[in-house]
Amino acid sequence: MFKSNQLVMVVSSIFFSTFYNDLFWKKVSVVYPFGSENIWYFISLFIVLSSVIYIVLNLINFKYLLKPVLIILFMITATTSYFMDSYGVVIDDKMINNLFETQVAEAKDLLSWKLFLDLFLFGILPSLVVYFSKIEYKNFGKHILHKFLGLFVAIIIIVANLFAFSRFYTSFFREHKPLRYYTNPTYYIYSFGKFIHNKYQNRDIVVQKTGLDAKLIEGKKPKLLVLVVGESARADHFSLNGYKRDTDLYLKKDNIVNFDNMYSCGTETATSVPCMFSILDRSNFSIRKGLEHENLLDVSKRAGVRIKWIDNNSDSKGVATRIKDVVNIRAKKIENFCDSGECRDEAMLVGLQKYIDSNTTDTIIVLHQMGNHGPAYYKRYPKRFEKFKPVCKSNQLQECSKESIINAYDNAILYTSYFLHKTIGLLKANESKYDTALLYLSDHGESLGEKGIYLHAMPYFIAPVAQRHIGSIAWLGEKFDHIDKSCVKSRASAEHSQDNYFSTVLGLMGIETEVYDKKKDMFAKCRTK
Repeated sequence: MFKSNQLVMVVSSIFFSTFYNDLFWKKVSVVYPFGSENIWYFISLFIVLSSVIYIVLNLINFKYLLKPVLIILFMITATTSYFMDSYGVVIDDKMINNLFETQVAEAKDLLSWKLFLDLFLFGILPSLVVYFSKIEYKNFGKHILHKFLGLFVAIIIIVANLFAFSRFYTSFFREHKPLRYYTNPTYYIYSFGKFIHNKYQNRDIVVQKTGLDAKLIEGKKPKLLVLVVGESARADHFSLNGYKRDTDLYLKKDNIVNFDNMYSCGTETATSVPCMFSILDRSNFSIRKGLEHENLLDVSKRAGVRIKWIDNNSDSKGVATRIKDVVNIRAKKIENFCDSGECRDEAMLVGLQKYIDSNTTDTIIVLHQMGNHGPAYYKRYPKRFEKFKPVCKSNQLQECSKESIINAYDNAILYTSYFLHKTIGLLKANESKYDTALLYLSDHGESLGEKGIYLHAMPYFIAPVAQRHIGSIAWLGEKFDHIDKSCVKSRASAEHSQDNYFSTVLGLMGIETEVYDKKKDMFAKCRTK
């Protein structure tokens, strides 16, 4: 066992660089192919990364602090390394935010024997070595002297490497900045600090009123609009968008409008959903700014619209905070649709007709899907929708064939098409009392193993298009809001994004307000009145 605190930190730094950064080294080797020409770059980068980690450890190099913090780092880094290697994800502040907002049922889908094996080998075992090491600390003066001497040497090593390989590091830092997002544990430590900073900033937020002048334009009949917020549905797996498989089988029975060029505001639910309902555009949206402004539902409520939010996902991400009628379907455990903490999206339709009949006023119903939430895609649909086989029935996607992963994902898309068709059927049944419409928009897309990347939540500017290009459709009842459907279809392939959502929904509901932007309303140019 180790007695010197300096030796513990040096060995730990080398251990971190060697065993917890597989994805980082793979990403680097793609940009700088490993070989005789680049081998010195790899050696230099290894030394620099180990030195940076050493500096981080030296900052907490105090008696009674070093051992517990180091043990925590081994356990956390073993876990983050597993998820990064398995799914190709980046552990940034948004991913950490997702972690804290993940429910137990969703977390279970990520557990596996390999995770526990990695945690034992690279978390528990090195932690035991640290725990049983009898580290000897010198008196305070010598300890501080050695501490600063160690920091000085580490900085000299880093600077010497930067100068010796200046051309390489200029390229590395300027042209390949995203590579640093894959370093462990340095980047997730930075990201956690950023997460805490953002949480601290988000305290005591004063919500700014939005659309104080909002009022409804009354029609012959009240309007009933269903907003379906999808989950992880990438556009290129909808047959409506030219996908080779018939994943939209049920929607072909409905006269829908398909928006085949729709893009998300973010790559994870915690950003995309509040951004979608916000008056702010993606370019100036942040979670804090979103919390500081009333959203689409607040403006609609102020105009006199009855609103109901039904959730089969984690929650509304703050969108429905000021809405009284919020229902979590999982808590209800509806028979035939819910089992083992999992509910099919159809459960959100149970009892909905009774609610529609209870008060014939202008109404918005939001249905927040579980949709294609990964990695356990096979859990998201009833067995009868398992059309594409074989299916990956594991959360270890890297252990499944690409075909079986896509099959499970496509079955979930097929079920979404059925769910939307069934919801449209409910709206059709109420056309005698309401002018009805449906707008479906996924929160973000999903990676299915392309370039070793799975799931979503990559930083937006480096995220693959599969995580940003999303499925979106609309269904409009007969004579709804005097909208020419043929006109809408002719314009449906124009590029749209979730920035259009706020004004489009206001326009559909006939809400007049100064915050409505006609240029962003996807239906504005197709109204006949």
